[in-house]
Amino acid sequence: MRVAAILAVAAACLSTVHAIPVEIESLDIRADLEPRFIATNDFSCKSDKNPVIMLHGLFVNRNLDLNFLEKWLRPQGYCTYGLTYGEYREFPIVGGLKPVAESSQEIVDLINEVLEKTGAKKVDLVGHSEGGLQALYVAKVRKMSDKIDKIVGIAPVTHGTDLSNLLDIANLLGIRPLVDDVLDAVGCAFCTGISPGGDAVRELNDGPIVQPGNKVTIIASKYDTVVTPAGTASFVDEPGVFNVYTQDVCPLDVAGHVSLAIDRNMFLLTRNALQGENGKKFRCRVFSGVPVKN
Repeated sequence: MRVAAILAVAAACLSTVHAIPVEIESLDIRADLEPRFIATNDFSCKSDKNPVIMLHGLFVNRNLDLNFLEKWLRPQGYCTYGLTYGEYREFPIVGGLKPVAESSQEIVDLINEVLEKTGAKKVDLVGHSEGGLQALYVAKVRKMSDKIDKIVGIAPVTHGTDLSNLLDIANLLGIRPLVDDVLDAVGCAFCTGISPGGDAVRELNDGPIVQPGNKVTIIASKYDTVVTPAGTASFVDEPGVFNVYTQDVCPLDVAGHVSLAIDRNMFLLTRNALQGENGKKFRCRVFSGVPVKN
């Protein structure tokens, strides 16, 4: 089936999701996996763009999730910042475990630190999975919306999901034994909070999610088996929100929940959002399983 026909069918089926005209280009799957990027916060970084705070997902950390996206954004003039939030002292490399009400304060503190040290008036937030929910939660529940401009949620747990799905993250990352040890020792308060009807989900969904002055983009994959139903569990059906599947820009993109973090189409959709250019056409890249150069 021709790409135009695929996109036409998708557009007809998805009333609240934006389809973008694209061109298809296959990736060379022999591309080398770039060395892992260990990010640091450089408060001396100068840019005419808002500082961008990167928020990782559950069971991972600052240097294992959005690190490739962060490395890709920096040479394009973005000053990026991040942290490993929600970790316990006993397990310092496994983040996102604490209750949202607790770990969100760490994010609030970083936002304030970035604004103070850079002199910027507002920040942009980019969050994957739990990080996407945290971005929306901080803006609304923590009342930080006046310090935030754009929010990009990548498969966020906006409307909740269940623990069995969340454990699939550990399986996909190949760290299930470590995660089982962590859960046995300290539990996963975050998981309880974002179960259907959990405290964090209830607080976020009580009334409008998007706050005045915030520009929200939600990126999802139809192949997400963690935050389900794919798309609708993440999307925010409110005026002005740009909801998009990666398959809208690249029908052959098979990246799922975890692999979205290194998906080139997600990279480009995120850059569009940060530039205020949602819907801008770009060349589709078929997901190869490895991050690629700009």
